[in-house]
Amino acid sequence: MASSNFLKAGDLTKDSRIFLAVSSFFRRTDKLLWLLMLTISTFSLILLKSVSRAMNTDYFKTQLVVTVAGLLAALVLSFIDYESIASFWYLIAGFSVFIMLYTMLFGISVQGSEGVNARAWISLAGRTFQMSELVKICFMLTYAKHISVLRVQNKINHPLHVVLLALHAAVPVLLCHVQGDDGAAIVFFFMFLCMSLGGGAQLRYFILLGALVAVSVPVLWKFVLSEYQIKRFTSVYNLDDPSIQLNEGYQQVQGRISIGSGQLTGKGLFNGPRVETNLVTFQHSDFIFSVAGEELGFIGALIVIILFALFIWRGVYIALHARDRFGTMLALGITFQFG
Repeated sequence: MASSNFLKAGDLTKDSRIFLAVSSFFRRTDKLLWLLMLTISTFSLILLKSVSRAMNTDYFKTQLVVTVAGLLAALVLSFIDYESIASFWYLIAGFSVFIMLYTMLFGISVQGSEGVNARAWISLAGRTFQMSELVKICFMLTYAKHISVLRVQNKINHPLHVVLLALHAAVPVLLCHVQGDDGAAIVFFFMFLCMSLGGGAQLRYFILLGALVAVSVPVLWKFVLSEYQIKRFTSVYNLDDPSIQLNEGYQQVQGRISIGSGQLTGKGLFNGPRVETNLVTFQHSDFIFSVAGEELGFIGALIVIILFALFIWRGVYIALHARDRFGTMLALGITFQFG
């Protein structure tokens, strides 16, 4: 009898530990952030459900799977101390370089009639996956660790270490450029700027960097940028030209028409005629905002912007209240990626 009572007490103790762990998680977690994440994710699923009317691929199902997987991963990671993950920074850095090089050599190449030639995706379970998205997470970890170590050593503004920070960020930027994915390279560059500024790097270094960028623009324009990339800049200011509307400016013009056609309240979910006929290229990804504009109107589009603004605000708030500098930098990196 005594043994039986002891086992029951042990079971109760185990159950109580699980209950305490779960209750502690919900007590400590930022409920507003979760609410914003779930709301934005639901918004994206609804818009993709509408887009699926015009596509051969059901992007709604794909997004639903990765959304659920992402939320589960977030739950699991929230129980792991980020310092434990960061202690393997060298493995994370090596893995990042490896998958970028692998993608560059063996990935899927996307070529366009306007000169686009990028090899930045791999095939995964019948879908394409952009590996730089995974590397962004790895970069946040390694760069946040780099800055936090320099802060502890009081070397964040030592010229040599500022250069090393720049070289750290230059690795993914240059690898993305070589892949032909300068859009991702720009995101890495701005993550580097925001995290460095948030980490305490002095303003003089940013002024110097700005001067170097300004000086290098003519060189980049003449010798680095491809013809189609230059057209992306110039076409924005010449969208009234019929020849541009039918070529490099087609997506911008059609997206603008779709957003404007929604007027104040939109044409209604799953009722957008331009969505159904797939007039805006890549409306399931790059130009998903045009779907919100057409079907939900100005009010719906504004809600999307407000949701993201609130998400970014909450991310900055969490970063400023993190328990240590590394946590602050990690939170800022994730937030600034969305920003």
